[in-house]
Amino acid sequence: MSFNNLTDRTKGIIFIIISAFGFAVMSAFIKLSGDLPAVEKTFFRNLVSLTVAFIIVTKHKDKFFGKKENQKLLIVRSLFGTIGIVFNFYSIDHLILSDANMLNKLSPFFVIIFSAIFLKEKIKRPQSIALLIAMIGMLFVVKPSFSFEMFPALIGILGGVSAAAAYTCIRVLGGREKPHTIVFYFSLFSSVIIAPFVIMTYKPMTFMQFLYLICAGLFASIGQFGITFAYKYAPAKEISIFDYTNIMFAAIISFALFGALPDALSFIGYGIIFIAALYMFIFNKRLDKVQGA
Repeated sequence: MSFNNLTDRTKGIIFIIISAFGFAVMSAFIKLSGDLPAVEKTFFRNLVSLTVAFIIVTKHKDKFFGKKENQKLLIVRSLFGTIGIVFNFYSIDHLILSDANMLNKLSPFFVIIFSAIFLKEKIKRPQSIALLIAMIGMLFVVKPSFSFEMFPALIGILGGVSAAAAYTCIRVLGGREKPHTIVFYFSLFSSVIIAPFVIMTYKPMTFMQFLYLICAGLFASIGQFGITFAYKYAPAKEISIFDYTNIMFAAIISFALFGALPDALSFIGYGIIFIAALYMFIFNKRLDKVQGA
């Protein structure tokens, strides 16, 4: 069976799994690049995404900086996206890979909160239940304690919150700007904003570290455009659950490359958060049937 003969939903699932794999490999390369500052890693990762987005925008002859009326949203999206990446990279450096990725995957639940606050979308009861379940799962992954050891986990959570703020902006921008324009704007904004911090904290890197960061950027582009194509073929509510394959990929890569496996409490937390995501997935499917009736 050829790709063209597949249903749009199946195509969406394939692309979101490709995206999940891309982001998992990106995380591995970020960790492999060693003890470089998180802002330095973010800068070089974004340079690759910027180059890829530039080529695509040029090819389609679209706008690089979007429409005038969308500038405020594009800036807010880019600012929170930048903070989210820096925090995510910091947590990747200091936590087991799958733990860091799972904390970042809490962003869809925070999107519900931000959508209620800023987009005035009412939080339905099932969404509230899913949020509560996800927060309980988060406690198993973070394992709260009054020590500095949990600082990277808190940064990871803040990374997920920042990513959620960025995704909330993307929800509004989705129908107003082309995906590659949004990616280009974000990548350029992030690179310019971070550049002074990179100069102040710059740490010389080896050729292998540079190569790892270039690879991280390439796989981040695969992840970014993979998810863009996924949502082109199918609504997020139908396929977002498959994005959690990222955690499976991250756990396998973490064990294969670093010999590290999450502890039992983290696995329990993964399961609880996955149940919350599955619950939301089922709720959205039922809602579609009711609205389509």
